Amino acid sequence: MAGAPPGRMRLAAQFYPPRTGERGRYGRAELAFLRWVIARGVLNPPDAERPGSPWWRAVNDRLLSDKLEADLLRAGHPGDSSSRSVELWGEFLRAPSPAAWYRAHNASVIGGYLEHQHLAEAELPAERFLMNVALVRVLFSHALVALPRLALGPLSPFGRLAADPRRGTVGLFLDLRRVFPEQYPLSEISAQELVAAEGTLPHLLDYGVIAPKLPELYAFAAASLAEPRIAGLISGTSPCYAWPASLGGIWRNEQRMSIKLTAYVTRTR
Repeated sequence: MAGAPPGRMRLAAQFYPPRTGERGRYGRAELAFLRWVIARGVLNPPDAERPGSPWWRAVNDRLLSDKLEADLLRAGHPGDSSSRSVELWGEFLRAPSPAAWYRAHNASVIGGYLEHQHLAEAELPAERFLMNVALVRVLFSHALVALPRLALGPLSPFGRLAADPRRGTVGLFLDLRRVFPEQYPLSEISAQELVAAEGTLPHLLDYGVIAPKLPELYAFAAASLAEPRIAGLISGTSPCYAWPASLGGIWRNEQRMSIKLTAYVTRTR
């Protein structure tokens, strides 16, 4: 695909040219996340001095190729969309909106997750935990703009504004720099240690706001993206992408008062 990280960044940025007005503003969240994964080294080619991750490269390939194909079709090149995710990017290009961007972006990302689970299973447990957290965060952000009552309960009026991919506030939900160390591989830390080291606000978000709604979030994603296989990425109340059921307890709601209060304030019923 794009090969080395600079080429990947160029391709990603070219989809959001600044002179296209509204479309150009949608790259903010995606490009910020891409800079972070590049800094971690996960997109380095296999022959680099510090090789990256086959899984991260494959998922990034899927996102880049879907957008490139949609852009070419939009420009008049002959052919039909090769996947539903390409169709959704075409819909975004015709009528940009936060909900349309999340549908297209998440369809590409989940397509990459599903297609390359065998690569994920070769990663260390801490890295697989990161994959699940990243997925949970983008599903939640989509719900914030498309179904804010599900995401924030009584605080739903703040959802669409907070998770708009054109605004800096979306970093509160998609920025994983406060959650995970900027290194690869995560060979000297366990998933449990990552949770313990998580900052206060990210921890409240993950365990107080998102965790109590996980089954509903995955059901929402499966319905909105017309992808029933998303149901297989959660087991009960625990995300389980390349994650053994025996370790599912790491996702269970904590009983600390701050977590319980946050869950109560953002409850959906």
